[in-house]
Amino acid sequence: MIFPIFFTFFLLLSSSHASVQDFCVADYKAPDGPAGYSCKKPAKVTVDDFVYSGLGIAGNTTNIIKAAVTPAFAAQFPGVNGLGISLARLDLAPGGVIPFHTHPGASEVLLVIQGTIIAGFVASDNTPYLKTLKKGDIMVFPQGLLHFQVNGGGTPALAFPSFSSPSPGLQILDFALFKNDLATELIAQTTFLDAAQIKKLKGALGGTN
Repeated sequence: MIFPIFFTFFLLLSSSHASVQDFCVADYKAPDGPAGYSCKKPAKVTVDDFVYSGLGIAGNTTNIIKAAVTPAFAAQFPGVNGLGISLARLDLAPGGVIPFHTHPGASEVLLVIQGTIIAGFVASDNTPYLKTLKKGDIMVFPQGLLHFQVNGGGTPALAFPSFSSPSPGLQILDFALFKNDLATELIAQTTFLDAAQIKKLKGALGGTN
């Protein structure tokens, strides 16, 4: 008799936390906030809000990192707003690299579609986890940890990363250090790099000395 009572209580408790609406399509006319975009009125929602075709086109890899990321986050794909998911396309030309970076708001799962990608992350105890991924392989990167991807072959590589948030956020370590106006001397003190190397990196990435 006790078990049915507990089961009924659990069912009622679970139902009380269930979503009161099916979806929250992003309303781009309203401002974006920490909780995401406001919901578009249901009467204005169409099937096109739940479809995104931007990942079928290769990104432009003619840049310093020889890589391109095409996002399908809430800012581009209104249907994922509020659902706790998003997707992107990663193109890596030969020699391409996605430098050390973090996603403060999400964990990531990377699925390799074409080519070879060397991928890894560094845990909070500074232990590195590194693997060479091939077609069909997937790798997970826990939320907030520094991680990277490098083309490990001589041909273009293609992968699709998915995220546990519609707005995972991004901070690239190299850009955080050298694409800014922090004084070279201060960066040298906090990174143990010499000033000449820091100025070189700032020049390459668009920072100021």
